[in-house]
Amino acid sequence: MALAINIRADNGSAGEIERLWDQVGAFEAEPSMRALGYRPHFTFAIYDGPAIDERTAWEALLAATAGETQLRIAFKRIRWFEGSPLVLWAEPEVEEALARIHRAVSAAIDPSHCRPHYRPGAWTPHCTLGTGVANERRNDAIAFALAFDRSIEVTFDVVDCVVFPPVRIVAERRLAA
Repeated sequence: MALAINIRADNGSAGEIERLWDQVGAFEAEPSMRALGYRPHFTFAIYDGPAIDERTAWEALLAATAGETQLRIAFKRIRWFEGSPLVLWAEPEVEEALARIHRAVSAAIDPSHCRPHYRPGAWTPHCTLGTGVANERRNDAIAFALAFDRSIEVTFDVVDCVVFPPVRIVAERRLAA
């Protein structure tokens, strides 16, 4: 089982991302994001195995978000991570608070315990839209991403610590408005 620390949108504005999940789900063999049973989010770190326990991760996130308020984040582009399967994600406009929280978490917990894509220098802030684009739909999914010409804003209002799979919230705190 893995452990992740996140900020999620637990309010009506999350519907904007969830509608994109449904659109991207059409490119997947099975829609991946709704199946999680978890709201739109940014992940700051993922830890595998017993090296980092829930309490350590939670305390690091609480310290990293002390004094933070809800984050209203704009998205104007859809991007993708290469691979098989292809992963589509919403790219946030420049958001210093996300980078600040990530730096603080990485300073509190040795990044060598974290999955490589979430370490300093490798982490890309992203809100995942689909993790399982079918190979035969790859070009359609990329065309969808390139054609995205909207701007949406989502309020990320809860920080949490989860274990997965399946996703189970072990601690959470609502951020001040």
